[in-house]
Amino acid sequence: MVDLNIQKISSFASPELQPYATLRRPLEHERQGIFVAESEKVVRRLLESRLTVVSVVLPEKWLEAFRPLLEARPETVAVYLAEKKLLETLVGFSMFQGILAVGKMPTPLSLEEVLQEPVGTRCRASGQPAGRPCLFVAVDELANAENLGALVRNCVAFGVQALIVGETSSSPYLRRAVRNSMGAIFQLPVVELAKLGQRHQFTAKPHAVKLTLAECLTQLRGNGVRCIAAHPHADKRALSQADFMKDCCVVFGGEGHGISPAVLAVCDEAVAIPMPPAVDSLNVGAAAAVFLYEAARQRGRS
Repeated sequence: MVDLNIQKISSFASPELQPYATLRRPLEHERQGIFVAESEKVVRRLLESRLTVVSVVLPEKWLEAFRPLLEARPETVAVYLAEKKLLETLVGFSMFQGILAVGKMPTPLSLEEVLQEPVGTRCRASGQPAGRPCLFVAVDELANAENLGALVRNCVAFGVQALIVGETSSSPYLRRAVRNSMGAIFQLPVVELAKLGQRHQFTAKPHAVKLTLAECLTQLRGNGVRCIAAHPHADKRALSQADFMKDCCVVFGGEGHGISPAVLAVCDEAVAIPMPPAVDSLNVGAAAAVFLYEAARQRGRS
């Protein structure tokens, strides 16, 4: 049984508590390779995951509920007890639970690692369906962290084996993305193209070459993975006509203009969800749920 390092705090002035004091400056967290998890459920899922946990801040009344998870961790997690009112000063509004944690971002995966990973190995670890055909998701110019978090949650719900985040998209480890994923991000292998050139900050492996999403999709196609663009203005094929029975990657675009022309040009086909003229598109989280359900249905996983 691990002896817990428990401290009561009355402020966030000390250096080890700076990730909480800088809660609204996510770029600082990205540079440090850390992220913040919030709420009872998300922090619990972080403690249950294989990711490294640095510290937890919570009201004293929650300590015993979290003690078994904290003691089961392989590393020593710093535990800070704080009054709920102090925690509320961090976010600027009344929190129902007041539970926060800092975790370390996992080592960025390369596309080659995702392709070489035996299909289903990571999925079995997260309780998702395993085996062929593989199913990937890619996002292009998706800036809204809440939307990205919702998409991540759908990916895990429908057995996606890896998420490829385009170089112009937000990170799925931003605090709001982690929160909206409800901790599902801790179960999903992610290739963040913007971070491939920064792998030396996380690992001793050789410096990785940066890729654009268009180049990444071209490599996927060269490895036999069909790239299907979720495009609301696709003229030729409706979702029910698309074939998800082979290895494929479903590509979703950003909130404003959808998938960029360069990325759309390298996809094998564009597919649309049939809708009346009064509605031209769905929120990306809702669209992802529809597309991935159809893929799961065709593969007998509904």
